[in-house]
Amino acid sequence: MRKAKIVLVEAALVAAVGLVFALAANALSPRGLRLTRDYFPGGGKLATPVAAGTNAATTSAGAGPTDPLAATLRRLVEHGLQPISSNAVVELFQDPRYEQGVLVIVDARDDAHYQKGHIPGAWQFDHYHADQYLPTVLPVCMGAQKIVVYCNGGACEDSEFATIMLRDAGVPRENLFVYAAGITEWTNSGQPVETGARKSGQMVKGKP
Repeated sequence: MRKAKIVLVEAALVAAVGLVFALAANALSPRGLRLTRDYFPGGGKLATPVAAGTNAATTSAGAGPTDPLAATLRRLVEHGLQPISSNAVVELFQDPRYEQGVLVIVDARDDAHYQKGHIPGAWQFDHYHADQYLPTVLPVCMGAQKIVVYCNGGACEDSEFATIMLRDAGVPRENLFVYAAGITEWTNSGQPVETGARKSGQMVKGKP
């Protein structure tokens, strides 16, 4: 019995010494945990930011945290980018200044998707091959009052990357907008689509 007590005492001493060394090492380490810090504020609940300036045309009221479009809108706001609704894009497309080049639409997809169908008059800017497209697109955007960039929509991030690249190249950020719903919403709402090259005149009707 006495031997068992001695073993327990020795085990307690070893544990105590180990705890002291562990606390000392944690305190001295630059990556040590702060014992007074709350690493799970708010009971572990994550706040869901709402993209400013969006409406029912860009996201649905019942969109959950896993909705691709809602996630894209939140990410745009986090990166300081301006989302634009489908209604606003249609108004821009119908504005006479669009034909004059004062208002510009940019398609951020690759050549295959662009040729298959794009918003009529949209300039192509595949940011993965920026050296091929930027020399043409950048002057157009620099001379425009408003630029809308789109891709497939939903979880597609090409419009976001292309907009950031244009912004970093000198296009004023206040002139840049991202059409997060993209060509998918454009065609599904029955808007016209141009196939082939820009200004080819080959038009097809979207699916209402």
